[in-house]
Amino acid sequence: MANHDLGVMLNAYPDSVGGRLSGLASLLEREELKDAFTSLYILPSLYHSDLDRGFCVVDYDLNEELASRDSLERLKALGIDLKLDFVLNHASVMSPQFQDLLAKGEQSEYLDFFIDWNKFWEGCGEMSEGGYIQPDPRYIESMFFRKPGLPILMVRFPDGREVPYWNTFYQKVWEEDGQRKYLGQMDLNIRSPKVWDFYDQTLAKLASYGARIIRLDAFAYAPKAPGKKNFMNEPETWEVLDRVRRLADKYGLRLLPEIHASYGEGVYRQIAGKGYATYDFFLPGLIIDAMEHQTGEHLARWARELVEDGMTTVNMLGCHDGIPMLDLKGLLSDERIQGLIDTLVSRGGYVKNLHGAKNMYYQVNATYYSALGEDDRKMLLARALQLFMPGKPQVWYLDLFAGRNDFAAMERAGADGHKEINRTNLSAAEIQERLRLPVVRDQLTLLRMRNTHRAFSPDAAVSAQAEGSRLTLRWETETESALLAADLADASFRVTIQDRKTGDTAFEYTQA
Repeated sequence: MANHDLGVMLNAYPDSVGGRLSGLASLLEREELKDAFTSLYILPSLYHSDLDRGFCVVDYDLNEELASRDSLERLKALGIDLKLDFVLNHASVMSPQFQDLLAKGEQSEYLDFFIDWNKFWEGCGEMSEGGYIQPDPRYIESMFFRKPGLPILMVRFPDGREVPYWNTFYQKVWEEDGQRKYLGQMDLNIRSPKVWDFYDQTLAKLASYGARIIRLDAFAYAPKAPGKKNFMNEPETWEVLDRVRRLADKYGLRLLPEIHASYGEGVYRQIAGKGYATYDFFLPGLIIDAMEHQTGEHLARWARELVEDGMTTVNMLGCHDGIPMLDLKGLLSDERIQGLIDTLVSRGGYVKNLHGAKNMYYQVNATYYSALGEDDRKMLLARALQLFMPGKPQVWYLDLFAGRNDFAAMERAGADGHKEINRTNLSAAEIQERLRLPVVRDQLTLLRMRNTHRAFSPDAAVSAQAEGSRLTLRWETETESALLAADLADASFRVTIQDRKTGDTAFEYTQA
């Protein structure tokens, strides 16, 4: 019987398989995938959105072009729990709230739903010729802006006035037929009661879809204060999270705050210390590094830290984003991280640095299979390592189906389309063909093992040992023990699960 708290989670867009969520439901209904997954993380193009393949949400109603209630019911009938996104920090300019503001200006009931820049900075700077307050340097010197210049969108009210609103992420403005048109992601004003009403209503809606886990995207940008960083401000960040958690508790939802930060900053530890599950963004790079350097030293140390500190994680290999590199700083040396980047780029990966500043932020966009040199043995070993690491495993659909770097999709997407390298949609016919591949079938065997054996329980004792190229990971409960013995030098490994009372072998898998 699968344990849902630690059961394996599939991760995909609603249209990743067969063009609609019904395709994902059909995939999970197949006999080949029986018992392989207990959860599904559907990315936010499930909702009405207009940018960033879902992360610029117009509203949280189902996008009927890609999903239906019937598909959600099919997933529910399979016993599949959902993980869904909630974007705390911003909403699309096409959201009903922002459109009401554009239409009614000062008369809009959503006047303070978004952040009026000048009201926010009143008394903290001088009015510029452009009609916005330029904050005194001392108030913004600690702030981290995601794009050049101040994060402002000048909004034209019906009376012709230009009012600056806070806009951390994307924006595009143009004139059409004498009217100003916008695209973008407008920051929400968490000081507004209407925003908190919106948060409550949204969480209720997501629970009605079958969600059990809510991934909080961009949450660390939501609390803003003059003179602070506007990213992971303390104590404001934790106060906002606590308030959101109280709302989520009403609907039986667990929160998964999403944040990228270096190991050395210890943010993952802060999140865990507040009682939240945290993303294991270190594991993807650590596994590739372990194979390249043929040592399990860093993996074993990380596994022991998770166990000793009682941290709850969701881990992964690939995902809709890139393979994290920033996160490894402090866990691996800068030279070793750079060597890892160089290796992945040599295998077709793409590096895009924020503001061109490599020392500030970087990740490599690539499929995990291509990052491993499109080597079936390494892919299977990587999956086995993930499944034996502490945490709830999350599986990107393209990893499962041994997806290669999609350079044609990247080219079709044009500027800033680098992430499409790892987002290839698969047809039902392609799924059928790939299900015949040994690397796919064997991954499914390992996933079923992880989901159906009692050793992989929240109360299991987990241990890790590394010696040279050899790495062992073990889970033990009163009734069952599971052992992974791997050699990183040749990607060989053995998985053995035994009944601790009888000594009988319940499962065995070997890659010689």
